[in-house]
Amino acid sequence: MQKPGVYLGPRLRRLRKDLGLTQANIATEIGISPSYIALMERNQRPVTAEVLIRLAKTYTIELATLMEDKDPSLVDRLKATMKDPIFADIGISPVEIADLLSNFPGFGDAMLRLYTAYRSEQFALADLQQLAGSRGNMDGQTDPVASVRVFLAAHRNCFPQLDSAAEEIALEVSHAGGLVAFLKHRHGLSVRRLPHDVMMGSVRRLDRHRREILLDDGLDVASQNFQLAQQLAYLEVNDEIQKTVEGANLVCEDARHLAHRALAGYFGAAVSMPYVQFAKAAESKRYDVEAISRQFNTSFEQTAHRLTTLQKPGQERIPFFFIRVDNAGNVSKRLDSANFPFARHGGGCPLWSLHQVFTSPRTVVTQWLELPDGQRFFSIARTVSSGGGAYASTRVTRAVALVCEARHSERMVYYDRDIAPVYTPIGISCRLCHRATCLSRSEPPIGRSILADAFRRAEAPFDFSD
Repeated sequence: MQKPGVYLGPRLRRLRKDLGLTQANIATEIGISPSYIALMERNQRPVTAEVLIRLAKTYTIELATLMEDKDPSLVDRLKATMKDPIFADIGISPVEIADLLSNFPGFGDAMLRLYTAYRSEQFALADLQQLAGSRGNMDGQTDPVASVRVFLAAHRNCFPQLDSAAEEIALEVSHAGGLVAFLKHRHGLSVRRLPHDVMMGSVRRLDRHRREILLDDGLDVASQNFQLAQQLAYLEVNDEIQKTVEGANLVCEDARHLAHRALAGYFGAAVSMPYVQFAKAAESKRYDVEAISRQFNTSFEQTAHRLTTLQKPGQERIPFFFIRVDNAGNVSKRLDSANFPFARHGGGCPLWSLHQVFTSPRTVVTQWLELPDGQRFFSIARTVSSGGGAYASTRVTRAVALVCEARHSERMVYYDRDIAPVYTPIGISCRLCHRATCLSRSEPPIGRSILADAFRRAEAPFDFSD
């Protein structure tokens, strides 16, 4: 016959966490089985008077501490939370709050955690708006790079009108015998390559007086071709690009300049890698970036970048997320047509191979990724270099990654059907990831309280209270 008792599961679990103990620790010290402790914590078994007395003696606590119906401070905090104007139309009474915490204390903790995170973000947003106001930017658009990223993401980094125009130009370039011949025939411009020191920090310059396009002779062939194709954008479709930028409602002048440059680069890539031809090659070569780049005489980065643009209505291919970072984790390029969540500010997750490929230069590294909400993705990452071209010339090495939803991975050459996927749990950023046991964590997530380590020092950098 089961002994009478009371159900104190959440309070028993909180006591154990506050003491820094495991279920096995408590079971050994009060003389019952760990499985019975687990059942009591889940309210599947009552806490008998005998167990209560053992707990009180072993850990020198007052029985009243365990027998209280609810934590007064928790009740008060939740009542204060529910007074926020955002909840004004719900009408939750103090009695309902007390009942909720008595029967479902975990929901009370969850509510407070979410509200704390919400308030933290609100304060951060207020600070940003205040900073924007002090600079005379009451619209809040103080970050031109972020504004352009939002603009490109809204279009899924696909601009069909520019693709169509680029395909026509690419055909004419082919008939003319290449970009250099086309520029001479169509625009009367010669191409001239000059030493790096003569270019004085420029990689491309249009000299209208001499009717020349000047290029840094340290650029490799792929980069030279891209610079010529980008110059074509300003010569052929500048008005079309300007209309697109004006329709983007980018209030910041810097943002408009960056958007214009991004679209000129888009057009340049589309001339070098025409949409229909490139999309066909992507499918036939199963998205082998290196093989595709050889076909079009483009770099790995240019090819990977172009793969994110294949979302033309009716001719869509795999939607990709593209990112480029340096070895300090700074993001210098980010394009998204795959709905991959990425932190707008702060560092990324160190568990992502993107941040590790610097140790294996120019080697494609594949990885299966799983986010805290269960979304799964497939990633390929590799280092790329720019600059150099001569002895002692500065060379910059960065890492780029292409990411797609896991369900698309079978269409890629990097997929191995003989090996079962092993997913790496990553977060968007430490501040937004609530995987409490992550050993790579650099800072606590928003809304979590750090547990004192007087009783226990966790293996993870931070330990969190309930």
